[in-house]
Amino acid sequence: MTNLIKNFAQDESGATAIEYGLIAALIAVALITVLGTLKGSLVTTFTKVSTTLDTASK
Repeated sequence: MTNLIKNFAQDESGATAIEYGLIAALIAVALITVLGTLKGSLVTTFTKVSTTLDTASK
């Protein structure tokens, strides 16, 4: 019984998958944060471009 518990405590076969999942989650949170922060400036930029194109085509 103690060997079973000792082997279970030393088994790290699933640790890599969990680590990759955590890294992917952190990257997703970072992207959401950055894109949320840049949203206002991107909307402003595309509005200016759209207005300039509309004005130039008239």
